[in-house]
Amino acid sequence: MKIVIAAQGYKGNLSALQVCRAIENGVKRAVPDAMTAIVPMADGGEGTMEALVAAMGGEVIPAEVTGPLGKRVTARWGLLSDKVTGVIEMAAASGLDLVPPQELNPLLTTTYGTGELILDALEKGCRKLIIGIGGSATNDGGVGMAQALGVRLLDGKGAPLTFGGAALADLEQIDITAIDPRLADCDIVVASDVTNPLCGPQGASAVYGPQKGATEEMVARLDAALAHYAGVLKKDLGIDIRDVPGAGAAGGLGAGLIAFLKAKLLPGIDMVIQATGLAQHLKGAALVFTGEGRLDNQTARGKVPVGVAREAKTLGLPVVAIVGEIGDGYQEVYDQGIDAVFSIAPGPVSLDRCLAEAEELTSDIAERATRLFMCGVEEGADSPEEKCL
Repeated sequence: MKIVIAAQGYKGNLSALQVCRAIENGVKRAVPDAMTAIVPMADGGEGTMEALVAAMGGEVIPAEVTGPLGKRVTARWGLLSDKVTGVIEMAAASGLDLVPPQELNPLLTTTYGTGELILDALEKGCRKLIIGIGGSATNDGGVGMAQALGVRLLDGKGAPLTFGGAALADLEQIDITAIDPRLADCDIVVASDVTNPLCGPQGASAVYGPQKGATEEMVARLDAALAHYAGVLKKDLGIDIRDVPGAGAAGGLGAGLIAFLKAKLLPGIDMVIQATGLAQHLKGAALVFTGEGRLDNQTARGKVPVGVAREAKTLGLPVVAIVGEIGDGYQEVYDQGIDAVFSIAPGPVSLDRCLAEAEELTSDIAERATRLFMCGVEEGADSPEEKCL
């Protein structure tokens, strides 16, 4: 029997590979001779790089870059086994986790370090880039990233813009003549599930600014600055980016990647499913496990478990989700292809215990779920469809 395990990590606790291995452990306890296929999953946010390196082979490359507040930080990116594909998470260089809560300020934070990660990938021979843009601390429209790659963004006096979203209000001229020429030969795909435009009530500043430390007054200021930036992009580059779906992702980094790098924005889970070859792994399977840290009504909007389930249902496969926590409205995922949901919590236990024993608890519930599935398997069946009563 073949069982596919395609789970996301439990944020801040277990990586996608660790979750998949823990599920595999439980499966093997229930069915020792089961053939398992592990396909770590992600959606463009935290864990995307590790998931793709684990699934496709490669190595993790450390790089010292400029953090969101201008201080040097050590970030990591993935070089896949083909030696030409780099996987970058903008959060590794420009993410919320790099800024102490008391220092959050999207007026000042920059994506410059993300541009430096792209440069490092180019230096090491990458000509295909997969960029995940979840978890940003920035609201600078991607201009910091562009500056690191050679784009000149100048104020009315011809001086380079300083870091941060507030500086966009002073932008008067964009000069791309010195952009790194290697980018012209690159295929760049951006993994993002955000469809927000750059500006307005549903734009980057209004929707995501507050979680990055923006007050109501700062949101208005940042939104006006991004609108001005969009106007200069249209004037100097002939690109109208303001209302493009996804331009507002990562504080407008989506806009910068489209405008300066000609990147294509794709739903994160769809991109990871394609990159890992999940469809091929599913062939001949009898059961699929997926999972994430918290499953609730937002999962049904296209997060990893639902993305995996939709792919599995093209082959009529049963799908079980193993998650750290079950939240409100989780039942919506039943309409999206998930057949059963199990929490790793064995009862009314503390969060501290669940975090400390997450791997063991995940294996335990995977074993129980597999044994339950086996109760409905008809011996001697020749196909996955026949196996499921």
